[in-house]
Amino acid sequence: MPRLRRPTKKAGLALGGGLLVAMSLPPWGIWPLAFLGIILFETALGETPQRGRRFRYGWLFAAGWLVPGMVWMWFLTAPGYLLATALFACFHGVAAMVAPTGRWRVIGRPAAHTLAEALRFCFPFGGVPLASLAISQSNGPLVGVVRIGGAVLLTWITFQVGFAIAGPSPFVPQYARRMRAGAAGAFHGVIALGVVVAVVVLAALAPTGAATGKTLRVAIVQGGGPQGTHATDVSYCAPDGTPNNDGPLTGSACVTQRHLVATRTLQPSDDLDVVVWPENVIDVASFAGSAQFAEVAAEAERLHATFLVGVTEDKGDDQFTNAQVVVTPDGQYTDRYDKVRRVPFGEYVPLRGLLEALGAPTNLVPRNAIAGTDPAILTIPDSGTDDGTGDGTRIAVVISWEVFFGGRARDGVSHGGQLLINPTNGSSYTWTVLQTQQVASSRLRAIETGRWVAQAAPTGFSAFVSPDGDVYDRTAISEQRVITRELPMRSGNTWYVSIGDKPWVALVFGVLVIALVRSGWRPRRFARSVPADPQQTLTAPASP
Repeated sequence: MPRLRRPTKKAGLALGGGLLVAMSLPPWGIWPLAFLGIILFETALGETPQRGRRFRYGWLFAAGWLVPGMVWMWFLTAPGYLLATALFACFHGVAAMVAPTGRWRVIGRPAAHTLAEALRFCFPFGGVPLASLAISQSNGPLVGVVRIGGAVLLTWITFQVGFAIAGPSPFVPQYARRMRAGAAGAFHGVIALGVVVAVVVLAALAPTGAATGKTLRVAIVQGGGPQGTHATDVSYCAPDGTPNNDGPLTGSACVTQRHLVATRTLQPSDDLDVVVWPENVIDVASFAGSAQFAEVAAEAERLHATFLVGVTEDKGDDQFTNAQVVVTPDGQYTDRYDKVRRVPFGEYVPLRGLLEALGAPTNLVPRNAIAGTDPAILTIPDSGTDDGTGDGTRIAVVISWEVFFGGRARDGVSHGGQLLINPTNGSSYTWTVLQTQQVASSRLRAIETGRWVAQAAPTGFSAFVSPDGDVYDRTAISEQRVITRELPMRSGNTWYVSIGDKPWVALVFGVLVIALVRSGWRPRRFARSVPADPQQTLTAPASP
């Protein structure tokens, strides 16, 4: 039986670096620790580590970062959490193994690990872009670069700063010399830091959109209630929506009632234009013509405001839809947006047949959500006209999970969205890891698009986020509260809205290739096999 090797000091440094990156993420949110974690990772790797060691250290670094940062997934699917963190750690293990060694590693390693994150944003099953390095910097000084290149550029910049500070710049930190005797320097690190500074300055000058002169007074309704609940849980409540095991209301009706109770605290004199309810606070076979629709329409008429309501509808025994719908002040159901990005193992089960054959508990998600196909946009009547006539105001919408994907917000804004709403539902998750990361993602989307963001959650967090990423009126977990703010409508595109992610992914890939080639790597060439000359074979001298 092979003897287990003791963990090395450098392996501990790689793991510790990952844990520091985890602490830079919400809910801890100490953003400078991300840079310190990357510095420790570079110190552990060194200049010319063996290929297998590079993979191990890359895996340990990412595991230390993602296991705490993605712990919210445990409440969704414990086996999925373990598999996902191990798989995504492998992405960074491969990145560390592929990246060049030697002097060119200072730009090659940031590029390789950025590509690992870009892959995680879209694969497998559409990607899981949570606990990302970009989210860790949502409150940091570099966040403005997202209006140029989104989360991909911010990830690249963050990795580049950490690796360049660690070396090989001409000013290798003293602690690095102690860890790696004879650590040498090169000007690549200084040049890389200079590029980072140039990008940050450019981001400060880049377009941010502009106010149109029109405003909407928006109310976000948070009904409150307990955390850690699921749609399959049986719950009861009193007519006021408070939990009560002897109450006449059960299941989703309790959630709906809590939001009705909170909404009724608003008065017509509040001069509201839009009232936003969170994701799937109404669960019915069909919303149009339902009792819930009648109640929402009555409130819209009473407040003379347009309601944007999260609705889940049945589509047969094994499917459902998740949509945000528009109910106008005259009681009309005029528009809807169906969620495009579904939560794997939360709203649908990939490979359901195979998993059922293996005995996996797919009954926890008994039905699959139907993915929408329309642009991420809703149109509400113009508030300046009594009859609601006119072209209306376009509002970009990303439902819950979609806020982690910059492309979804970009889609809504590119279709004319002047405001961005994020109706969500984090009530299934205990603790606040997911909820705080979602607020951080709303900050990224606000800066990327140059739009105000209104995030509405049934049990928290709800908040308004400015185009500069400032958070206002954030609610507490489980409280029942209505927050209201006058929001300027905005138009114009940031550079990120105009160009998206793909050019930046291509650029990062190009930098990695350049670093590999300059460090001596060449693609393998397979020589053609040349058959022996039969004449030479015949005339060859015999052996003595």
